Amino acid sequence: MLKLIVGTKGSGKTKTMIDMIDKATKTTSGNIVVIEKCMKLTTEINHAARLVDVDEYGVVGADMLYGFVAGVLAGNYDITELFIDGILRIIDHDLDAADKVLKAIDKITKNIEVVVTVSANADELPEDLKKYVI
Repeated sequence: MLKLIVGTKGSGKTKTMIDMIDKATKTTSGNIVVIEKCMKLTTEINHAARLVDVDEYGVVGADMLYGFVAGVLAGNYDITELFIDGILRIIDHDLDAADKVLKAIDKITKNIEVVVTVSANADELPEDLKKYVI
């Protein structure tokens, strides 16, 4: 189940995600994975969530992000929540690529709650993604 937190820079997207992560750490019986670029959330999220920096693995672009997410999921069947902070920073600010990769991730995460922050105006999103905005 895919959910998008959308807004311009400084609108509170990451804070909303941090609150969701903290809530999930208190209620989930599974594992929580947080994927981000540059490890800026290191001290802000509960240590029960696994924080992964895509820069450490050389992930650049939508195709590599999809492969990385698929690999993380294949390596741990106990993941119940997946958070991706700043997807556009990972995929070079390409909304069309975001549309493609998010649809692909949604297909492989049917039993996982996936929350992604997108730094853009909601009206800039491709039509197919607007239904995921929370």
